[in-house]
Amino acid sequence: MRSAKEYLSGLKDGRTIYINGASVGDVTTHHAFRNLASSMAGLFDFASAPENAELMSFDTGAGRANRIWQLPTSYAELVTRRKALEAWASLHAGFMGRAPDHVASCISGLYMGLDVFKAYDPARAGALESYYRYVRDRDLYLTYVIINPQADRSKGAAEQADPFLTAGVVDRDAEGITIRGAKMLATGGVVADEVFVTTIQPMRPGEERYAMSFAISMNTKGLKMLSRKSYEDAAGAVFDNPLSSRFDENDSVLYFDDVKVPWDRVFIEGNVEMCQKQFHATPCHVYQNYQAMVRLSVKLKFLTGLAHRTADMNGVTQFPQVREMLGQLAAETGMVDALVAAMEAKGTQVGPYFVPDRHTLYSAQVLTQQLYAHVINTLRELAGGGMIMLPSSVADFDNPEIAALIAKTQQSPKANSHDRVKFYKLAWDAVGSEFGSRHQQYEMFYAGATFVTKGHSYRTYDWAGADRLVQTMLDSYDLNGVSTASKAA
Repeated sequence: MRSAKEYLSGLKDGRTIYINGASVGDVTTHHAFRNLASSMAGLFDFASAPENAELMSFDTGAGRANRIWQLPTSYAELVTRRKALEAWASLHAGFMGRAPDHVASCISGLYMGLDVFKAYDPARAGALESYYRYVRDRDLYLTYVIINPQADRSKGAAEQADPFLTAGVVDRDAEGITIRGAKMLATGGVVADEVFVTTIQPMRPGEERYAMSFAISMNTKGLKMLSRKSYEDAAGAVFDNPLSSRFDENDSVLYFDDVKVPWDRVFIEGNVEMCQKQFHATPCHVYQNYQAMVRLSVKLKFLTGLAHRTADMNGVTQFPQVREMLGQLAAETGMVDALVAAMEAKGTQVGPYFVPDRHTLYSAQVLTQQLYAHVINTLRELAGGGMIMLPSSVADFDNPEIAALIAKTQQSPKANSHDRVKFYKLAWDAVGSEFGSRHQQYEMFYAGATFVTKGHSYRTYDWAGADRLVQTMLDSYDLNGVSTASKAA
């Protein structure tokens, strides 16, 4: 279990990051990333605090480890782990979608499917097994890049003008493989310890050079991070942008400039079919997205809390039409909570491990992709101009003349002017800022395009059981409408 100090020290490793036309030195002090690094560090301090040991850690047999790496063997253990995930997500209200528990869930899910890797290649299975123990025992923070640059979407990776636009194997030797090209989208990569690199998109024969699965440290020679605009950098004071100033986990394109990956970090190489199997023939895809749904359930509770507080601020909570809107939000948030509980209750044993129910997970993903925009729009409707009619910055309170005008114009039956402005600054950052807009896009697509999640739902639903119900009804009467049960009697 790492402390915040140990985590932050590990980030000072000479990694290569570019933003605003320049190279970043120390991410823990750089104005575009320092608050993010501090927020991530806070997660490690919370997890390693002695008073949280029972909640946030488990016994591996060789010592205590962060519960994000736990491999549940029963329903009770799955629920216990979920409570730890909820506690972590509560520290950032679910706004850090690639906090350490996400890719930890991915790697743990791969490990639960170790037999699939052994059938493919015992040496690669051995590398995966060793890697899981390595990152677990060091409490490392991983991000991942699992999709290709968009480029010409009508063509496969091998058909692009540059065959190494998408990261692929350019060479292999006794020491390992050499990777050249780009992958996206390394959310949180600027402050992660390591990155898991693979492809979740279906590939075709002839694309074997892109069919790889491996993990490397973020300071590996030749690995370059191209950061998007930093919302933290543009946020100013925490009071004015309390979310974007602290929880902008950033997104980066990773470029592999002939990066050497040793064989003990390579889990798949040159096998198109196995790249899909690693996600769907093991518990990986379910386990990582179950974590995402736990996080989202916390976030929806937060947004529903914002909605209720908005109504209170405006003194309209008793209006029937407002209660109707809040009741709808409460029902939808409750539905997501219930789906998380159902994933666990309907979970199944996969070898020694207890894994959440696949179809319930995919049902939740389909529904929440549609739900998030509705929640945001409801918040906008409840707030009206309240999230816009705000002082320019916290500095306005330092000017007595302006502060007096703020006190007069920012009124609420539930709060003084300072607290009203503080609340609406938070609400706007969650809903209307560039940070908030990015989150709406993220929640729509982090699990894949809607046709992808609906495809997962179709693929895992019990169609045979539904068809039996239809057939039972058809068999219950004949052409003359006579009940077959009556005929039998």
